[in-house]
Amino acid sequence: MRSLQAHTERHSVERIGWLRAAVLGANDGIVSTGSLIVGVAASDTGSAGVLLAGVAALVAGAMSMAAGEYVSVSSQSDSERANLATERRELAEQPAFEREELAQIYVGRGLDLELARKVADQLMARDALGAHARDELGLSDLSMARPLQAALTSAATFSAGAAAPLLAAAFAPERLLIVLVSLVSLLCLAVLGALGAIAGDASPWRSVVRVTFWGALAMTVTAGIGRLIGTSV
Repeated sequence: MRSLQAHTERHSVERIGWLRAAVLGANDGIVSTGSLIVGVAASDTGSAGVLLAGVAALVAGAMSMAAGEYVSVSSQSDSERANLATERRELAEQPAFEREELAQIYVGRGLDLELARKVADQLMARDALGAHARDELGLSDLSMARPLQAALTSAATFSAGAAAPLLAAAFAPERLLIVLVSLVSLLCLAVLGALGAIAGDASPWRSVVRVTFWGALAMTVTAGIGRLIGTSV
């Protein structure tokens, strides 16, 4: 018993909510801002115009990420609250049916009916709504939607990611701007991919290859478009 009390397990699923928003925000900040800077620079725009475009991309992107995350996660939160309200009403109106429904869930997981009913009785005596939320609806404290947290996390991490190529553009010589911004962006993407994978208890190499490939592709495409536009103008 003493060894069980001393043993504390922590799993990556506990971090999945904020981790997803953080990785998405930082990745989008690096790729979108880095690609925009490279594209604008490839069109032979002066360094002042490149920096202005980069700052605009950072501000607009952070606000867009925050608004998008807040709206989408709020929709999820509304759905969760509606389902919990329905479950609360059903527990008040037909507790026997809800008890049997919960027991059948445990039967489906491998318990015999008598034991399943005992488990359902004990769990419902302690927290009936919590038991049904967890085992019938698949909701828990770890998975519940948190719109404001998701919005702030996305905005902050987008800004942090976008700052890397923007700072590279600010300090790079104009003739090396495209090369340095591209290298800094890809390096940051690689580090981000590795850290995100490690935080999620996954192998970092696949994540590193994935994010750097798509980042390089995005910057190559925007550079090509910028070059075409600059040539035509």
